[in-house]
Amino acid sequence: METSLELERKFAAIWPILDERTRRIMAANEALFLGYGGVSCVSRASGLSRKAIVGGMTEIRTGQTLPSGRVRRLGAGRKRITVRDPRLLVALEGLIENGTRGDPETPLRWTCKSTRTLATELSKQKHPVCHVKVGQILREQGYSLQSNRKTEEGDDHPDRDAQFHHINAQVTLALAAGDPVISVDTKKKELIGNYKNDGQQWRPSRNPVKTNGHDFPGIDVARAYPYGVYDLGRNLGFVNVGTDHDTGAFAVASIRGWWSCEGRRLYPQVRRMVITADGGGSNGYRLRLWKLSLQQLADETGLSISVCHFPPGTSKWNKVEHRLFSFISSNWRGEPLLDYETIVNLIARTTTAKGLKVTCRLDRRKYPTGRKVTDEEMKGVNLNRNHFHGEWNYTIHPRVT
Repeated sequence: METSLELERKFAAIWPILDERTRRIMAANEALFLGYGGVSCVSRASGLSRKAIVGGMTEIRTGQTLPSGRVRRLGAGRKRITVRDPRLLVALEGLIENGTRGDPETPLRWTCKSTRTLATELSKQKHPVCHVKVGQILREQGYSLQSNRKTEEGDDHPDRDAQFHHINAQVTLALAAGDPVISVDTKKKELIGNYKNDGQQWRPSRNPVKTNGHDFPGIDVARAYPYGVYDLGRNLGFVNVGTDHDTGAFAVASIRGWWSCEGRRLYPQVRRMVITADGGGSNGYRLRLWKLSLQQLADETGLSISVCHFPPGTSKWNKVEHRLFSFISSNWRGEPLLDYETIVNLIARTTTAKGLKVTCRLDRRKYPTGRKVTDEEMKGVNLNRNHFHGEWNYTIHPRVT
């Protein structure tokens, strides 16, 4: 009978070229040959557990075979941590959601918090996990590490982070109450015609789509102004494609279109709407026409409209950017936007694996620039400013007639 030392030498010589199943079968065969006490002796010599060796002996005795390519039966082995702890992924998303950044031209997401910090916080929430596993989960969910990019000018506002927390608190309360929360903004304007559109698409080799050799259109070239409304609670997008100008009246007309098309049906009993918007552009906090148009919308719908603006220079934190616009850009990459119909159809066909659906319509109405809102008109706006940065956070109530 072989000694324990001889068994160790035998296993050491052959072990590196065997997979898990063949090691188990070889160890089990040695244990059967040794007879009584063989399982313990082989376990010490090979390093395999007694349970694995006994399992291999059962396979030999019963003649059970595994499907080709498998080394253990279906369902065997350690379960994924997200299966053993189903709430882990939700907890992780909750930790990084408030600090998640986005780029309107890419679907990638990223976060500033380190994996060690996230792992520590998850463990405090009774989701024990190591920082290595946190990194693996983040990559699987589409996050990646990103370096800084020099794109902003000037200093950050000192209350930037406080405003972020205020917006998050207002959004959380509104969603819990069942009120609609929408993120709005205008996507960059697009040229209509046979102009190059960044990105690539699958085509027969050496057969690219031919576009104009220059991108310097005159004033007579048509342009599209896609204004997006993203419903945070339901993961739904609505895009109003304007053909005239991007003004405050156009921005509110787009929100009115969303309410008439979808919001009124989805939220029949609510009395309040929350809007998160950039600090500038057609929905800027300084724009009088934006506020006057919101007052008209509040009077029409009977809704109190609460608005939270992102601080200057932080527009990319707005949800509509990386939950709607990024996927639209990805969907039409490499496709010349030949006409308005092409734009509307490409936007309407935008979907994601997480269930995003987008409604799109074309708006050919005129929105002239240069509209001046008088002081008298502004006095008629029923606007209640928040105690914290009332210029960024305010509510417009319906006027009593």
